[in-house]
Amino acid sequence: MSPFQKVPILFFSDFLPLVPEGKSLKNSHPLGPGQKLVVDNRFLGVGPILKRIAAILFCFFTLACFSQQEFRPKNLPKYDNKVLHFGFTLGLNTMDFRIHPATSFMSDSIDIIENNRRLGFNISIVSSLRLGQYLDLRFLPGLSFGQRDMDYSQWDTSRKVMATKRMKIESTFIDFPLVFKYKAKRIVNYSPYVIGGMNFALDLASQKEVKEEEKPKIRLKPFDVYYEFGFGIDYYLTYFKFSTEIKFAVGLFDILRRDDTKYTSAIQRMNSNIIFICFHFE
Repeated sequence: MSPFQKVPILFFSDFLPLVPEGKSLKNSHPLGPGQKLVVDNRFLGVGPILKRIAAILFCFFTLACFSQQEFRPKNLPKYDNKVLHFGFTLGLNTMDFRIHPATSFMSDSIDIIENNRRLGFNISIVSSLRLGQYLDLRFLPGLSFGQRDMDYSQWDTSRKVMATKRMKIESTFIDFPLVFKYKAKRIVNYSPYVIGGMNFALDLASQKEVKEEEKPKIRLKPFDVYYEFGFGIDYYLTYFKFSTEIKFAVGLFDILRRDDTKYTSAIQRMNSNIIFICFHFE
């Protein structure tokens, strides 16, 4: 594939608008007609793997639940009558940038921006307040660790090759999600549900000093707000409730910290997106 060909966006393209195409570059670079700045969001194989893991887990547990018969006794029959529940969460995540290219560029602008996602993990505490028979309010403060790699490619006129600069953007979020959980009627020992709410996140890694060997490197703003939505299944086991959940978090703010370099000037706006696979123990 030519480095100047447009690459389709994966991962969040099923839920969000596509990243707009960049304006045609007509500067000192030897670009032909119709060649454009490309924002490439390739997944490096993590996305398909994560999706397969999620599909297998949900299929396995759903089939296990449907195999139960009505005459089987209910585990924890009075569990949902309690007003408060507590527990903890372990999970995996993939962090992503939604990039909007700038409409005008400097003479030494970037030709291609590639956003590569990495696999991360998250832990949190679960506190759940019963609001009604099928509705809960949940607060899940925790930590999320992840990384996103940014590849900036520029045509080197002297060597007639594409020169690429990779930046490893690490994030360590303190998360404060507040979500509503709407549950279906319990069937024996399982109950599907959907969630929706907001997450207020503080990125501790954005405050780290950039090492001299890593410069130049873009930096992120520390604070962001996400709206979250997802779905899952509760499984009532003998001694506790176990839940599997897929959650999507979409950042609302432009988190790029401007530094008047060509690396930030090539981007008009950059938002953060995260997909979580969570395992709750309550």
